[in-house]
Amino acid sequence: MTDTKSNIPTWFWVVASLALIWDLMGVMAFIQTVTMTPETLATMSPAEQALYQQTPAWTNIIFAIATIGSALGCVALLLKKAFASILFIISFIAILIQMGYAFFIVDSTAGFGPGGIIMPIMVIVIGFLLILFSKKATSTGWIT
Repeated sequence: MTDTKSNIPTWFWVVASLALIWDLMGVMAFIQTVTMTPETLATMSPAEQALYQQTPAWTNIIFAIATIGSALGCVALLLKKAFASILFIISFIAILIQMGYAFFIVDSTAGFGPGGIIMPIMVIVIGFLLILFSKKATSTGWIT
């Protein structure tokens, strides 16, 4: 099934919409992180508390670029704008910096355990796939 007005397949709109929902959940995670109350922090394990308390401000800026940049990329896709690829690339670079800090500088698996590696891997993979998706959409002329 395709969009008869612009010859864009229906699955493009589905994928772009689902990606936007995914990214909005990331934006919410960012907001929850930077607005965390002492009461919420107190409910975490001591290792998790230490990770949050030791997090430098620059990592929150990178987190914002990663999540908001990708959400804006999804909006650009839905508006059929080719600059979505640039937004996804910027977001992906921020994701790699954020995850590099989390795994190689502070070893976040010590605080969150081995299960804490699943979501970051998903974020990296989906971030990369969004770049490929936007490039495909540009090369086929679905977005300009």
